[in-house]
Amino acid sequence: MSQFGVQMHMKSNTKGAGNGRRVIKSRDKRRAEIGSYFSATKMAGENAVRAHRMRGGSVRMALKGAGFVNLLTKEGYKKTKITGVLESKDNRNFARQNIITKGTIINTEAGKAEVINRPGREGSINAKLIKA
Repeated sequence: MSQFGVQMHMKSNTKGAGNGRRVIKSRDKRRAEIGSYFSATKMAGENAVRAHRMRGGSVRMALKGAGFVNLLTKEGYKKTKITGVLESKDNRNFARQNIITKGTIINTEAGKAEVINRPGREGSINAKLIKA
């Protein structure tokens, strides 16, 4: 399935079942069950969204470049500019590369905020304010 340009996420053929026996696959993975590559949402001047066709013709938006965030404050949501990526719980190198994922601590014009959604799957960034 490598000709489709996506990753195969499946169990290993060499691992056991946990009770001493070997796991025998009943079938291979179908094309519709294959995952896609990690869409690294990077910091940018403006929001850049890319559409991906899903099974059944539905469309999912992936955020490729992030310039603004929907910031949850005590007054409600505000659209705020992102000024930097401070730390990432997924990978410490993501902060250096300015990659934004769920749980990433970002710096905004209003203060520090934590990303509460998955920007590579939803097409926008929502965050809650940590410090003003």
